Amino acid sequence: MIRTILPPMSALPESPLAHVVGQALPGTAPEAAAPPSRKRPKPGERRVQILQTLARMLEQPGAERITTAALAAQLEVSEAALYRHFASKAQMFEGLIVFIESSIFSLVNQLVEREASGAVQAQKIVQVLLQFGEKNPGMSRVMVGDALVFEHERLGARMNQFFDRVESQLRQSLRLAAEAAGSTTPTVDAQAVASAMTALVVGRLHRYSRSGFKRLPTEHLEPALSRLAGRSG
Repeated sequence: MIRTILPPMSALPESPLAHVVGQALPGTAPEAAAPPSRKRPKPGERRVQILQTLARMLEQPGAERITTAALAAQLEVSEAALYRHFASKAQMFEGLIVFIESSIFSLVNQLVEREASGAVQAQKIVQVLLQFGEKNPGMSRVMVGDALVFEHERLGARMNQFFDRVESQLRQSLRLAAEAAGSTTPTVDAQAVASAMTALVVGRLHRYSRSGFKRLPTEHLEPALSRLAGRSG
Protein backbone atom coordinates (compact mmCIF):
# COMPACT_ATOMS: atom_id res chain seq x y z
CA MET A 1 0.00 0.00 0.00
CA ILE A 2 1.09 3.54 -0.68
CA ARG A 3 0.89 4.48 2.99
CA THR A 4 3.69 2.10 3.90
CA ILE A 5 6.23 4.09 1.90
CA LEU A 6 5.25 7.56 3.02
CA PRO A 7 6.64 9.65 5.89
CA PRO A 8 4.66 9.33 9.13
CA MET A 9 1.90 11.84 9.71
CA SER A 10 3.92 13.23 12.62
CA ALA A 11 6.46 14.42 10.06
CA LEU A 12 3.92 16.80 8.57
CA PRO A 13 3.54 20.31 10.01
CA GLU A 14 0.60 20.56 12.39
CA SER A 15 1.29 23.82 14.22
CA PRO A 16 0.08 26.55 11.86
CA LEU A 17 2.78 29.09 11.02
CA ALA A 18 5.52 27.63 13.22
CA HIS A 19 7.84 27.73 10.24
CA VAL A 20 7.15 31.40 9.56
CA VAL A 21 9.10 32.52 12.60
CA GLY A 22 11.25 29.43 13.12
CA GLN A 23 10.47 29.19 16.83
CA ALA A 24 7.86 27.87 19.22
CA LEU A 25 4.53 29.57 18.87
CA PRO A 26 3.40 31.96 21.59
CA GLY A 27 0.97 30.60 24.11
CA THR A 28 2.32 27.04 24.03
CA ALA A 29 4.01 27.13 27.45
CA PRO A 30 2.26 25.40 30.39
CA GLU A 31 -0.21 27.57 32.24
CA ALA A 32 1.75 27.22 35.46
CA ALA A 33 4.70 28.95 33.87
CA ALA A 34 2.62 31.86 32.57
CA PRO A 35 2.71 35.18 34.39
CA PRO A 36 -0.47 36.11 36.27
CA SER A 37 -1.02 39.28 34.26
CA ARG A 38 -1.58 39.48 30.50
CA LYS A 39 1.55 40.66 28.74
CA ARG A 40 1.58 42.62 25.52
CA PRO A 41 2.73 40.33 22.68
CA LYS A 42 6.09 41.06 21.13
CA PRO A 43 5.97 42.28 17.49
CA GLY A 44 6.91 38.88 16.08
CA GLU A 45 4.38 37.10 18.27
CA ARG A 46 1.57 39.42 17.22
CA ARG A 47 2.38 38.77 13.54
CA VAL A 48 2.04 35.04 14.15
CA GLN A 49 -1.24 35.54 16.03
CA ILE A 50 -2.62 37.52 13.10
CA LEU A 51 -1.66 34.83 10.60
CA GLN A 52 -2.97 32.04 12.82
CA THR A 53 -6.31 33.80 13.15
CA LEU A 54 -6.51 34.43 9.41
CA ALA A 55 -5.84 30.73 8.74
CA ARG A 56 -8.54 29.69 11.23
CA MET A 57 -11.06 32.09 9.69
CA LEU A 58 -10.40 30.54 6.28
CA GLU A 59 -11.60 27.21 7.69
CA GLN A 60 -15.06 28.59 8.47
CA PRO A 61 -18.04 28.04 6.12
CA GLY A 62 -18.86 31.01 3.96
CA ALA A 63 -15.42 32.59 4.32
CA GLU A 64 -15.40 33.73 0.70
CA ARG A 65 -13.77 37.01 1.63
CA ILE A 66 -12.22 37.97 4.93
CA THR A 67 -12.04 41.67 5.69
CA THR A 68 -9.47 43.32 7.91
CA ALA A 69 -12.36 44.54 10.06
CA ALA A 70 -13.49 40.95 10.69
CA LEU A 71 -9.93 39.84 11.33
CA ALA A 72 -9.36 42.69 13.78
CA ALA A 73 -12.61 41.83 15.57
CA GLN A 74 -11.49 38.22 16.00
CA LEU A 75 -8.23 39.43 17.54
CA GLU A 76 -9.99 42.12 19.59
CA VAL A 77 -7.73 44.84 18.23
CA SER A 78 -8.22 47.78 15.89
CA GLU A 79 -7.59 47.59 12.15
CA ALA A 80 -4.82 50.12 12.68
CA ALA A 81 -3.13 47.60 14.99
CA LEU A 82 -3.06 45.06 12.15
CA TYR A 83 -1.32 47.53 9.87
CA ARG A 84 1.41 48.08 12.42
CA HIS A 85 2.53 44.53 11.63
CA PHE A 86 1.55 44.15 7.97
CA ALA A 87 1.53 46.82 5.30
CA SER A 88 -1.58 45.31 3.68
CA LYS A 89 -3.93 42.35 3.75
CA ALA A 90 -2.06 41.00 0.73
CA GLN A 91 1.06 40.87 2.88
CA MET A 92 -0.84 38.79 5.43
CA PHE A 93 -1.76 36.26 2.76
CA GLU A 94 1.86 36.28 1.62
CA GLY A 95 2.76 35.21 5.15
CA LEU A 96 0.50 32.17 4.76
CA ILE A 97 2.03 31.40 1.36
CA VAL A 98 5.52 31.58 2.83
CA PHE A 99 4.46 29.00 5.41
CA ILE A 100 3.06 26.72 2.69
CA GLU A 101 6.17 27.00 0.54
CA SER A 102 8.66 26.47 3.34
CA SER A 103 6.74 23.57 4.88
CA ILE A 104 6.09 21.67 1.65
CA PHE A 105 9.46 22.09 0.00
CA SER A 106 11.33 21.32 3.20
CA LEU A 107 9.52 17.96 3.30
CA VAL A 108 9.95 17.40 -0.44
CA ASN A 109 13.69 18.03 -0.26
CA GLN A 110 14.02 15.61 2.64
CA LEU A 111 12.18 12.79 0.91
CA VAL A 112 14.06 13.28 -2.39
CA GLU A 113 17.37 13.02 -0.55
CA ARG A 114 16.21 9.98 1.41
CA GLU A 115 14.44 8.00 -1.34
CA ALA A 116 16.40 6.70 -4.34
CA SER A 117 13.43 5.50 -6.38
CA GLY A 118 12.03 8.21 -8.65
CA ALA A 119 8.59 6.56 -8.73
CA VAL A 120 8.39 6.45 -4.94
CA GLN A 121 9.60 10.06 -4.73
CA ALA A 122 6.75 11.19 -6.98
CA GLN A 123 4.11 9.26 -5.04
CA LYS A 124 5.37 10.62 -1.74
CA ILE A 125 5.39 14.19 -3.05
CA VAL A 126 1.72 13.89 -4.02
CA GLN A 127 0.72 12.45 -0.66
CA VAL A 128 2.73 15.05 1.28
CA LEU A 129 0.86 17.83 -0.56
CA LEU A 130 -2.54 16.28 0.03
CA GLN A 131 -1.85 15.44 3.68
CA PHE A 132 -0.66 18.99 4.28
CA GLY A 133 -3.87 20.40 2.79
CA GLU A 134 -5.99 17.95 4.77
CA LYS A 135 -4.31 18.87 8.06
CA ASN A 136 -4.42 22.62 7.28
CA PRO A 137 -7.88 23.28 5.73
CA GLY A 138 -7.49 27.04 5.66
CA MET A 139 -4.15 26.69 3.87
CA SER A 140 -5.71 24.40 1.28
CA ARG A 141 -8.03 27.25 0.28
CA VAL A 142 -4.99 29.44 -0.25
CA MET A 143 -3.20 26.73 -2.24
CA VAL A 144 -5.98 26.34 -4.80
CA GLY A 145 -6.71 30.08 -4.93
CA ASP A 146 -10.24 30.04 -3.48
CA ALA A 147 -9.15 32.39 -0.69
CA LEU A 148 -7.32 34.66 -3.13
CA VAL A 149 -10.11 35.44 -5.60
CA PHE A 150 -10.72 38.95 -4.28
CA GLU A 151 -7.12 39.62 -3.29
CA HIS A 152 -4.12 41.03 -5.17
CA GLU A 153 -3.38 39.16 -8.39
CA ARG A 154 0.25 38.63 -7.42
CA LEU A 155 -0.90 36.19 -4.74
CA GLY A 156 -2.57 33.92 -7.27
CA ALA A 157 0.49 34.18 -9.49
CA ARG A 158 2.71 33.11 -6.61
CA MET A 159 0.60 30.02 -5.94
CA ASN A 160 0.73 29.19 -9.66
CA GLN A 161 4.52 29.35 -9.39
CA PHE A 162 4.32 27.04 -6.37
CA PHE A 163 2.56 24.35 -8.40
CA ASP A 164 4.92 24.92 -11.34
CA ARG A 165 7.76 24.15 -8.95
CA VAL A 166 5.95 21.06 -7.67
CA GLU A 167 5.42 19.83 -11.22
CA SER A 168 9.08 20.46 -12.05
CA GLN A 169 10.18 18.29 -9.13
CA LEU A 170 7.72 15.58 -10.16
CA ARG A 171 9.17 15.62 -13.69
CA GLN A 172 12.67 15.12 -12.32
CA SER A 173 11.58 12.20 -10.15
CA LEU A 174 9.48 10.60 -12.87
CA ARG A 175 12.25 10.91 -15.43
CA LEU A 176 14.44 8.84 -13.09
CA ALA A 177 11.63 6.30 -12.88
CA ALA A 178 11.18 6.17 -16.66
CA GLU A 179 14.90 5.76 -17.25
CA ALA A 180 15.08 2.99 -14.65
CA ALA A 181 12.20 1.23 -16.42
CA GLY A 182 14.02 1.42 -19.76
CA SER A 183 11.75 3.95 -21.45
CA THR A 184 12.99 5.23 -24.80
CA THR A 185 11.21 8.56 -24.21
CA PRO A 186 11.79 9.28 -20.49
CA THR A 187 11.38 13.05 -20.77
CA VAL A 188 8.06 12.83 -22.62
CA ASP A 189 6.77 10.15 -20.26
CA ALA A 190 7.80 12.16 -17.21
CA GLN A 191 6.16 15.36 -18.47
CA ALA A 192 2.84 13.62 -19.10
CA VAL A 193 2.63 11.88 -15.73
CA ALA A 194 3.92 14.91 -13.78
CA SER A 195 1.18 17.03 -15.34
CA ALA A 196 -1.45 14.43 -14.42
CA MET A 197 -0.19 14.15 -10.84
CA THR A 198 -0.18 17.92 -10.39
CA ALA A 199 -3.73 18.11 -11.75
CA LEU A 200 -4.72 15.34 -9.30
CA VAL A 201 -3.36 17.36 -6.36
CA VAL A 202 -5.05 20.60 -7.40
CA GLY A 203 -8.34 18.87 -8.19
CA ARG A 204 -8.51 17.01 -4.89
CA LEU A 205 -7.67 20.13 -2.89
CA HIS A 206 -10.37 22.04 -4.79
CA ARG A 207 -12.91 19.32 -4.01
CA TYR A 208 -11.85 19.37 -0.36
CA SER A 209 -12.37 23.13 -0.15
CA ARG A 210 -15.64 23.20 -2.10
CA SER A 211 -17.11 20.34 -0.03
CA GLY A 212 -16.66 22.29 3.18
CA PHE A 213 -13.68 20.05 4.02
CA LYS A 214 -15.83 16.91 4.01
CA ARG A 215 -14.30 15.13 0.99
CA LEU A 216 -10.81 14.34 2.19
CA PRO A 217 -8.13 14.83 -0.47
CA THR A 218 -6.36 11.59 0.53
CA GLU A 219 -9.40 9.32 0.14
CA HIS A 220 -8.90 6.45 -2.33
CA LEU A 221 -5.51 7.90 -3.18
CA GLU A 222 -3.70 4.57 -3.44
CA PRO A 223 -5.41 3.25 -6.61
CA ALA A 224 -5.16 6.64 -8.34
CA LEU A 225 -1.44 6.91 -7.63
CA SER A 226 -0.85 3.27 -8.53
CA ARG A 227 -2.34 3.84 -11.98
CA LEU A 228 -0.36 7.01 -12.56
CA ALA A 229 2.85 5.49 -11.22
CA GLY A 230 2.34 2.50 -13.50
CA ARG A 231 2.27 4.81 -16.51
CA SER A 232 5.59 6.34 -15.45
CA GLY A 233 7.35 3.04 -15.84
